[in-house]
Amino acid sequence: MDNSNMIENNGDNEDGAVAIGEYAEEAYLAYAVSVVKGRALPSVEDGQKPVQRRILFAMKEMGLVAGVKPVKSARVVGNVLGMYHPHGDSSAYEAAVRLAQDFTLRYPLIDGQGNFGSRDGDGAAAMRYTEMRLSPIADLLLSEIDRGTVDFQNNYDGAFQEPVMLPARLPMMLLNGASGIAVGMATEMIPHNMREIASAVLHVMDNPDCTTEELMVHVPGPDFPGGGQLISQTSDIHSVYETGRGSLRLRARWVVEPMARGQWRIIINELPHGVSVETVMAEIEAISNPKPKKDKKTIDQDQLLVKQSVLSMLDSVKSEGKKDVRLILEPKTSKVPSEELMAFL
Repeated sequence: MDNSNMIENNGDNEDGAVAIGEYAEEAYLAYAVSVVKGRALPSVEDGQKPVQRRILFAMKEMGLVAGVKPVKSARVVGNVLGMYHPHGDSSAYEAAVRLAQDFTLRYPLIDGQGNFGSRDGDGAAAMRYTEMRLSPIADLLLSEIDRGTVDFQNNYDGAFQEPVMLPARLPMMLLNGASGIAVGMATEMIPHNMREIASAVLHVMDNPDCTTEELMVHVPGPDFPGGGQLISQTSDIHSVYETGRGSLRLRARWVVEPMARGQWRIIINELPHGVSVETVMAEIEAISNPKPKKDKKTIDQDQLLVKQSVLSMLDSVKSEGKKDVRLILEPKTSKVPSEELMAFL
């Protein structure tokens, strides 16, 4: 059968030919639904993507609960791939690593032993070197798994059973947030404080028809891992929760550390979520030692003015922390007001 017959045919003849447009539409829709439901987006019920759910369930079945001796991550990944998630080992391990990173999740669900990366973009060590077990907070998702609370389904080959959802006792979607890009859909959920969410849940149980404004008495805003200061106006924050859309502004937290002979320096101890120390240092370097723009031999007047302003106020920038944020800014002179220096930066 040639292509012209397939295109002209509307699918009504005895040969079973299908119009190529109809076939493409149907196939792409099936692919989109598969990506949305089976890969990229978390479920509202337990806040987990399929691979995350399978990792947590597999670790529960292996007895890797909080407090027991951790095992090699390669063993966990092998169980997940062999029993529940027949995909690449790197994708499963990367998902497990994210569940263990306290700078990625507000409440990590895996307790990782070894190098699980840093907020500066350093990758985790290979799975043969690291170890893992469930964190105590994972109990919120898994403790009632064997009490008939959720439905189970066959795994990919029918040899084992896996849960359709995890029986979350608190809305993990709101606690840890989520990020994912599917086909025609995407999500970017912000994390929150557990006590505030628990208080809001109790309020909703007692008042099912409560308003967003009433809920925001209990949940005034997000709670990002790593800290940072939320500087958006209250009206903007309320709009985000009311509409589900919008953006929030964060900035670093810093303190002035006094030194001998009236000297001082600024210590940045919290950065906005997703911002690395190396990025900040690179951006300060870019304005204090600018490069000529494309097709130019020298820097322009605006770059020169910014450079002179930076060099007149800032002497050096260095980082003294690897796991924790400790970025040190030393002023050119102690006569520079610290607020002026930070406002400029």
